[in-house]
Amino acid sequence: MERLDLLSAWQIRAGIEAGDFSATEVAQASLATIREREPRIQAFLQVCDDLALKAAAATDARRAAGQKLGSLAGVPVAFKDNMHLVGSRTTCASKMLENYESPFTATCVRRMLDAGATPVGKTNMDEFAFGSSTESSAFFPTHNPWDANRVPGGSSGGSAAAVAAGEVAIALGSDTGGSIRQPAAFCGVVGLKPTYGSVSRYGVVAFGSSLDQVGPFGRSVADVALAMDALVAGGRDRLDSTSQNVDVGFANCLEDPVEGMRVGVIPSLMEHKGLSAEIKEGLEAARKALKGQGVRIVEVGLPNMDSAIAAYYAIGPCEAFSNLARFDGVRFGYQEPSCETLAQQTAFSRAHGFGAEAKRRQLLGAYLLASGVYDKYYYPAQQVRTLITSDYAAAFKRCDALLLPAAPTTAWQFGHMSDPTQMYASDLFTISNNIAGNGGVCVPAGLGSSSGMPVAVQLQGPPFEDKKLLQVARAVERGIAHAGLFEPNTVAPSFVERGGDGA
Repeated sequence: MERLDLLSAWQIRAGIEAGDFSATEVAQASLATIREREPRIQAFLQVCDDLALKAAAATDARRAAGQKLGSLAGVPVAFKDNMHLVGSRTTCASKMLENYESPFTATCVRRMLDAGATPVGKTNMDEFAFGSSTESSAFFPTHNPWDANRVPGGSSGGSAAAVAAGEVAIALGSDTGGSIRQPAAFCGVVGLKPTYGSVSRYGVVAFGSSLDQVGPFGRSVADVALAMDALVAGGRDRLDSTSQNVDVGFANCLEDPVEGMRVGVIPSLMEHKGLSAEIKEGLEAARKALKGQGVRIVEVGLPNMDSAIAAYYAIGPCEAFSNLARFDGVRFGYQEPSCETLAQQTAFSRAHGFGAEAKRRQLLGAYLLASGVYDKYYYPAQQVRTLITSDYAAAFKRCDALLLPAAPTTAWQFGHMSDPTQMYASDLFTISNNIAGNGGVCVPAGLGSSSGMPVAVQLQGPPFEDKKLLQVARAVERGIAHAGLFEPNTVAPSFVERGGDGA
């Protein structure tokens, strides 16, 4: 069979249906690729051979019986390790949950399985999704497939790296302040954060409940659209009060013309301190690609965007402190042995079960929610949230989507971001999107002229207009005509030109 790491999800699904190869052969190839590349990449916390082969066998049995195959039949998929899957551990890359076995399956995972996906394993992440580099994992860091000395981004760095390295065709991540889009940018793949409420979060361990959203990584916009159709199939999830009904059809509109659409740019961002020349070049390439397809570029403003980081780091830690209070060494999580009192067990279990960044965020949240402090910081942060949401609403009256950076630079080297506040600032271009709840997608835009690392652009759209957002993303992809793909048989990764079949 053809090499799995060069096949799209669409090609895998079509090949299985045509009988070119079986789902079991695809699963075996994926597992073999993981065994080969994991010593270098370390994208996975757990590889689920038995689950993968069992699911693949079920797909082959359906085909042999002449039954209809799901839209993701036989496609190897990985899940960020904050998503429950029966038969696997859900650790959130934390010692606190190191031995926790999933007692149920998250709705987002279930819907991928219902579409026929082959569950390959659980991917590494920043502990409890606190971070932007996957360095805060309690177990080991994940390496960028393009350069093992660089980070893959975070917190969904394992999922992005697994797709970029050709280990799986699709992976799911979660995005609280950019944790899908930033690692997608660093690893040269497509990453979508859908509109808040589009995808059920039931069974996903919460970081910030008003900010978190599940979304897919893929090698192309077409693969991401295919995954979205699976994620929204079945409509609103009654187990998630924030879940909304979203119609399928993401994969059917990608080739619709974008002529006449308006895409907004924010001039002040192009001069923002810290924005590298490589990122500016990528944005200009995307702008030209869209103009060449009849898109009108208009200038808009987001006047309160510079306040987004301050608002996020008031709201996010407060919600994290509330959500992680359950891990007390008694009801859930790591239990410190040989403690004489309940108070000692709670104190020592939390002290030794959580890593440094998890402690930092919870301490900040506890302080911000304290009497006399809440009114000074948390409440004004929510007011800023309202202003940012209003800014987006005004901007989208003038355009169908926004074009902006996903990150100020390409992937940095390990240890380069030793100051936590410096790493927080790197999320400037993604955080406001979560605060407002709009959809956002990251699309590869070439390789940096000096770093040789993937460069990407970000597109943001109005709430529940994610189909149109992917349509514009496909136009960028089509216009630039390249996609990042790690090539394991060469010393350096190659940038493989993609054909016009949506692969």
